[in-house]
Amino acid sequence: MDNNAFRHWSLKAAEWGVDYRDGLRDRPVRPKLEPGQVLNSIAASPPEAAESMEAIFADFEAKIVPGMTHWQHPRFFAYFPANAAPVSVVAEYLVSAMAAQCMLWQTSPAATELETRVVDWMRQALGLPDGFSGVIQDSASSATLAAVLTMRERALDWQGNKSGLSGAPRIRVYCSEHVHTSIDRAIWIAGIGEENLVRIPTGGRFRAMSAAALEAAIVEDRSQGFLPAGVIACVGGTSIGGTDDIAAVVDITARHGLYCHVDAAWAGSAMICPEFRHFWAGVERADSIVFNPHKWLGAQFDCSIQFIRDPESLVRTLAIRPEFLKTHGRDGITNYSEWSVPLGRRFRALKLWFLLRAHGLQGLRTMIRNHVSWSGKLAERLRREPGFEITSEPMLSLFSFRHVPMGLSDLDQHNLALAEAINRDGRIYLTQTRVDGRTVIRFQAGQFEATEADVDKAFEVIVEIARAVGSPPA
Repeated sequence: MDNNAFRHWSLKAAEWGVDYRDGLRDRPVRPKLEPGQVLNSIAASPPEAAESMEAIFADFEAKIVPGMTHWQHPRFFAYFPANAAPVSVVAEYLVSAMAAQCMLWQTSPAATELETRVVDWMRQALGLPDGFSGVIQDSASSATLAAVLTMRERALDWQGNKSGLSGAPRIRVYCSEHVHTSIDRAIWIAGIGEENLVRIPTGGRFRAMSAAALEAAIVEDRSQGFLPAGVIACVGGTSIGGTDDIAAVVDITARHGLYCHVDAAWAGSAMICPEFRHFWAGVERADSIVFNPHKWLGAQFDCSIQFIRDPESLVRTLAIRPEFLKTHGRDGITNYSEWSVPLGRRFRALKLWFLLRAHGLQGLRTMIRNHVSWSGKLAERLRREPGFEITSEPMLSLFSFRHVPMGLSDLDQHNLALAEAINRDGRIYLTQTRVDGRTVIRFQAGQFEATEADVDKAFEVIVEIARAVGSPPA
């Protein structure tokens, strides 16, 4: 591809992207196809000869796009959002064109220094104190793994990486049942083992860990010869928004000398609004915090910020400095590859810089406040609707509900069938979860370009399809 063709197809791709986003409301959120349908439409062997871009692009439009779930659809109410604000997409064009490897200061000085600045912008925006530094990781999974490795090394007096775990006491990490499965994976990868991830009972409206049970578990484990290393607290868990009492947790971790990591991957974005910060009161005393601007804030995936109170502990855990990676003659510089598990790093800071400047904190706060308000109104409408119950109260813009029509005995199967029928219909997209042993349906408002009318449409679709699916047989 020469420069003229590169220009033509770059413009074509950008124009396609605008048209695609403009027409999303006319598409089903989830594709109507069977497994293997896309696979079988693609040649089984790679081409020997070059093909034209016209043919490749035509196949993209005919075979790939119809098989995609549209995460930027304004009626995507499933999982959590993976927003890509248009200005973030533009920034990603530039990142892709430069294709820089941003592992060291010397390999991309501007990328390193912009990352330092925008992470500090976000620290200020979330109301965190000056004592926090930070790094942009690819995802909360990597940030949590980095935190777990750090708490492991700190508990082992920095000998785990050197000597391994075979001769060490069994390490214990504590969390609630509402944390994301990325915590389980981090425990596996860190060599701690899932039997040593201790689940603490929860209670209250926000399903917070019991502080008394947490402290009792730590004391008991120490008496049994285990080595408590840290606690992973949750703000806005994936299932129903489970949120721990952070102040109570950090009181305990401070008392027992444990590391505290706070997973606020989704809900952290809402902390740009001061009125929501009570959900993580005490977070300023945590050792590390993760939140994902690529969820609710609008930065295109991947973009996850890990704030750290003691970056030296993180670097001591992760940094490897072979001669070929040293920046000679430069003291006091930051190489963010030493703050991350992967060596290679993308220029993630650019899209966040574009996003914050193009929308400003005021614009982003308005979006988040709208989503919280609209979701709360929907919960109240469903609560008043005959045959529905709210199974977990709104946490920011997330709640769960259940359809309980008269005359049906297997309500779990019914609600699974209802969720599938709603998604097959295509006008909105929802996901299910389990609360107190029962199958329920989640709803969250968070798509960057959603409107109140889109949330109103969700109510219409849910009620319409529930009536059809829930009618007892004649």
